[in-house]
Amino acid sequence: MMKLINKATAVILLSILLTMALTGCQSNGAKSPEAAQNLADKNTSNEQSAEAIKEGSMEKEGNVVLKELAFVYNEHTIAISDTANEDQMEQMLGKPDHLKSHTYSADDGTNMDTLIGFTEKVYTYPGLEVKTISIPEGKQDSIFHIEITDPKYATVRNIKAGDSLDTLKNAYPEGKLHGDGSPNEEDDFRYEPSNYVDVMSFHIKDAKVESIQIYSLLD
Repeated sequence: MMKLINKATAVILLSILLTMALTGCQSNGAKSPEAAQNLADKNTSNEQSAEAIKEGSMEKEGNVVLKELAFVYNEHTIAISDTANEDQMEQMLGKPDHLKSHTYSADDGTNMDTLIGFTEKVYTYPGLEVKTISIPEGKQDSIFHIEITDPKYATVRNIKAGDSLDTLKNAYPEGKLHGDGSPNEEDDFRYEPSNYVDVMSFHIKDAKVESIQIYSLLD
């Protein structure tokens, strides 16, 4: 009788151990096909996102804004569509030589009906002009136009006024000249991302970069 009880107890213990082992394998081992697919999809999505950021494009407020469309000054990177009020501009670039503010209206003579109620500010520095705009009654000013003529302000790919056309082409192989590309004539070399809204344009004179414009087309 005792042998039967011991045998039964051994069978029960073995069953419990097998159950625990199987449970551990399921929780720590291979996932179900659905879980594995979800993980693969997530990894693929992460890789695609990383690649997009690596290429310089990030989604912001439903529009693609290239972080390439920026310049660097004193370790500050200033890009199109960045928010920047007067205090922030002074922190990044110093006090401007001149600051002009204008709120568009129906009778201001500009014929900019789509911008009625918008406030534009123009910050002028030696060799640099930055324009911001804010929506009616908006509290955020965003940068929409930058013009550079001083070599102390370089693009994120380290192109500045005075650089040669060849240096520019090497830095921006995606760009192209709008004219016939004659080195002795003036031309514009444009770098345009796929959204066709944000643009970087280099004015070329005597085969050198004379000025740089970075801007976003306003609706």
